[in-house]
Amino acid sequence: VKFDARAWVRLAKEAGVKYIVITSKHHDGFCLFDSKQTDFDVMSTPFHRDIMKEMADACHAEGVQICWYHSIMDWHHPDYLPRRDWEHRPTEGADFNRYVAYLKAQVRELLTNYGKIGVLWFDGQWEGTWTHERGLDLDAYVRSLQPGIIVNNRVDKGGGEYGMTKAGYAGDYGTPEQEIPPTGMGGVDWETCMTMNDHWGYNSADQNFKSTEDLVRKLADISSKGGNFLLNVGPTAEGEIPAQSIERLKAIGAWMRVNSESIYGTSAGPFRTLAWGRCTAKAIDGGKTRLYLHVFDWPRDGSLVVPGIFNDAAGSGGGGGAYLLADPARKPLSVARREDSLVVAVPSAAPDRIDSVVVLDVAGKPDISEPPVIGASGPGATTMFVDTIDVPITSDRRNITIRYTTDGTDPRADSPVYGGDSRLGPLSLTATCTVSARAFRDSQPVSGVARMMFTKVTPRPADKGEHHTPGVRAELYEGDFNAVPDFDKIKPTGVTIAKDFTLAKGADDHYFAYRFRAYLNVPKDGVYILATNSDDGSRLFIGDTLVVDNDGLHSLREKAGQVALGAGLHPITVTYFEKTGGHDLEVFWSGPGMKRQKISATALFQP
Repeated sequence: VKFDARAWVRLAKEAGVKYIVITSKHHDGFCLFDSKQTDFDVMSTPFHRDIMKEMADACHAEGVQICWYHSIMDWHHPDYLPRRDWEHRPTEGADFNRYVAYLKAQVRELLTNYGKIGVLWFDGQWEGTWTHERGLDLDAYVRSLQPGIIVNNRVDKGGGEYGMTKAGYAGDYGTPEQEIPPTGMGGVDWETCMTMNDHWGYNSADQNFKSTEDLVRKLADISSKGGNFLLNVGPTAEGEIPAQSIERLKAIGAWMRVNSESIYGTSAGPFRTLAWGRCTAKAIDGGKTRLYLHVFDWPRDGSLVVPGIFNDAAGSGGGGGAYLLADPARKPLSVARREDSLVVAVPSAAPDRIDSVVVLDVAGKPDISEPPVIGASGPGATTMFVDTIDVPITSDRRNITIRYTTDGTDPRADSPVYGGDSRLGPLSLTATCTVSARAFRDSQPVSGVARMMFTKVTPRPADKGEHHTPGVRAELYEGDFNAVPDFDKIKPTGVTIAKDFTLAKGADDHYFAYRFRAYLNVPKDGVYILATNSDDGSRLFIGDTLVVDNDGLHSLREKAGQVALGAGLHPITVTYFEKTGGHDLEVFWSGPGMKRQKISATALFQP
């Protein structure tokens, strides 16, 4: 009864918000908009106002992007599956395909009745009934209605570590929840969604609100890593923003009015770590780079040391160089070179106790004293080998020479040159050694030393027994597990022979575990990368050796491990448990001459 859309939007705009994501329907199925598909909506209540219409109109009037959060899950619709233990809806006659048609009809309403929508933020995709194929279809349907819309990765099942979208899955960006990835995501778009206290919705007992200092510094941290900050507010039942949230939003807004240039339109900063704070960056005219130095810990001696940067400061005063973003006159700050660092002379007192921004313009793209990267990355990367291994050494820095050693010592100006060029290689190894690499320019080191050990191993010998019958022994266990159980201490409720590691439980089943046992036919000697992608936890053993530990309560997540195997049959055990929610299990491998793929039935034989 106190809901005022224009007041909400103006508060958000005052805080510096550029887009608002609001719940159109949550998991309970109740719609806060006028839906012609159901009576379970706000128009069937005494309030009888379309909340989403009022929010969309207010956002359009105030120049803020309106975006919808919409749950794929629905605990009210009779055709939605699975059911939970506390639900009383009968499953007889339920048709999930019919529910999907209802879901898409509501998506059509949301994308045709409210003008331009910035983002469709899906959630509740983790149930077993929602599949990768359904995700692709819904993503395509959304874009057919509004081609310019942004869709988050939860439309599909491809959320990996830190909620990042995996290749081949739908969605424009990743959605890490209640956490900030520790490093930048290498150009992948992402957005941290986080509560202002400990709950998404209003909770009168939860007074554990994050401080303004914490929220502003989180904003700087996220921006310095190339992400956006989706900060949650839980309004009261009467439709008011809690006073604690208002106080913090206004304080963030006050900081943004001075420092928004250091957030909007910036990209991840070039530094991996900075002892005194964070850095955002943007390219500016003249081929220069503007670094926004977010200083949390102001230097007492008046010298802000920007470590490991080889660019020179560009110009001075308002036309470049360094100055305080809080200084309207942009009075130039002197910048001096100290070996591989730039030192900015700053006032004794910080302009802002939370986050003072120092602007530093440098010539060219940032040239940071980061060491070269040794070895490959990605699912096929390994540091073990059987006969030989080709080791790439890479750097995206310009005008450098990479020198390396293989005896553990630091590379020097007379050490071997990697490929004669930083983009050539790789280095071929035939014995266990530690590779060290360093960047040089004009015979002077311009980076720290990177090191990585590569180990020559003897493959695990294949089993001497013969196993010719295809299949996997699948043992089903029922119980309320929080981790993969000790299967030797409990009894299975059923044992079958399956063709592979596919789960046989239905989409509406919970509280169970599996132990799969088989022999894996390895085609040739070599190092193999094995991986499980599971919701909830899983583990993979070769013999008694734990190769992949993906245990614990979590949504769909992939973990990998490496093992050296001889050609022939090897005992493999895959364990898995499911508590509630969706359940998924996929097992992958790759190896010499073999691209990453699922372990198929043709490679598995009964023990």
